[in-house]
Amino acid sequence: MAEEVVLLDFWPSPFGMRVRIALAEKGIQYEYKEEDLRNKSDLLLKMNPIHKKIPVLIHKGKPVCESLIQVQYIDEVWHGKSPLLPSDPYQRANARFWADFVDKKIYDLGRKIWTTKGEEQAAAKKEFIESLKLLEGELGDKTYFGGDNLGYVDVVLVPFYNWFYVYEKCGNFTIEEECPKLIAWAKRCLQKESVAKSLPDEEKVYGFVLQLKKAFGIE
Repeated sequence: MAEEVVLLDFWPSPFGMRVRIALAEKGIQYEYKEEDLRNKSDLLLKMNPIHKKIPVLIHKGKPVCESLIQVQYIDEVWHGKSPLLPSDPYQRANARFWADFVDKKIYDLGRKIWTTKGEEQAAAKKEFIESLKLLEGELGDKTYFGGDNLGYVDVVLVPFYNWFYVYEKCGNFTIEEECPKLIAWAKRCLQKESVAKSLPDEEKVYGFVLQLKKAFGIE
């Protein structure tokens, strides 16, 4: 199986983490290839010539790009184990809506928190917390967004938990104070081996961001 599936990735990428979790949930063996984004490999440029971005999932020599699409593809191809998307069409549409919400809000707002200061950062923090509270509302009293089992929205969102430490350190605030239910959910997710082994150490991610800030001249 490993020779059939290859993942081109970059270790701190929350988008790549999604694919790692999905593959782990399905028990799929694969070859992991770490990319140097300053010197992209010929394979990456060949497999994703449009965006030239990671992650790229290669299955039987064919590329699948964009993490939301990759996770859905993994769920469809290996549908016999640990289904991620609901079977009900409405519930499936709802899961896709919230995954799209995460993509449109969480990454960009998080990036603003660590790249800006003053009023711009304050506005980003406010909208970030508001977005997390909306996600808390959708989670409700469920164990996971997927119900009793890890689902599509869980896989899409939980990689950002590893970046929360970055946002808190750079933005000087505490997410757990504002969104305790969401933090409790993330900790439940981390009890699953598929999640825990797919996410890097938060201190390591923070160290990476400090290097980026220095490279970008952000104090």
